[in-house]
Amino acid sequence: MNTRGPHARGRRAQGLRVRDQHAPAPRVPEGYDPFAFEPFAVTVDLAVFTVRESRLHVLLVQRGEEPYLGAWALPGGFVLPRESAGQAARRELAEETGLSEETAGALHLEQVRTYSDPDRDPRMRVVSVAYAALVPDLPEPRGGGDAAHARWTEFGALGRLAFDHDHILADAYDRVGSKIEYTCLATAFCPPEFTLGELRQVYETVWGVELDRPNFRRKVLTTPGFVQALEGPPRRTGGRGKPATLYRAGAATTLHPPLLRPEGRTA
Repeated sequence: MNTRGPHARGRRAQGLRVRDQHAPAPRVPEGYDPFAFEPFAVTVDLAVFTVRESRLHVLLVQRGEEPYLGAWALPGGFVLPRESAGQAARRELAEETGLSEETAGALHLEQVRTYSDPDRDPRMRVVSVAYAALVPDLPEPRGGGDAAHARWTEFGALGRLAFDHDHILADAYDRVGSKIEYTCLATAFCPPEFTLGELRQVYETVWGVELDRPNFRRKVLTTPGFVQALEGPPRRTGGRGKPATLYRAGAATTLHPPLLRPEGRTA
């Protein structure tokens, strides 16, 4: 739910349960004038990635208000007065994906960087903390607040986005592509139980390359803690081969050695 406006921010604050929202505000030191500095707002923007139909997709919302009326943008909203940026990002992720707060809280979400160009928002000075989220394939999203519509859009067919969201999205994509080389984050795109073919498809989709299947299988299975085989019968895939073994994410968080993307090979 993209709440980019003071009136929307007020509506969102009503009835919202935020941890410590009733805690007493910090006491202002004597002699300090909080109005001596120009006020500015803080927002969060989310680059939410998923793999759908073997293609990398990103969650977009269509703005229903000015500025950028009708333009597509990343989901996000204002950080509420008694809320941290991380809490705001989790809240927005749950609302835009339609998931419960508990389910959204278990998804991978990490801060990318802060964007503070003075002219990035035509209304006032707005500093945005951007986050990248990696999620399994989810149902169609829903729009809300000042978002007229929401949709999953293929990463290579986005068009121009509102504000500086093209820049934010490019930075988030670079972060994700790099981190799956040396961490186990690729499993965050997969359902709780997956095949090695589904895991390989994540790498091929994000990197835009074609991987050697036997080599990929060997690297995954020889990396301690990357994946864990499940007990029980294999799952039959859509191909003509034998049923595939099911795995789940292992206990490891980093890959030693890293699984580097091949150079010069495209999907």
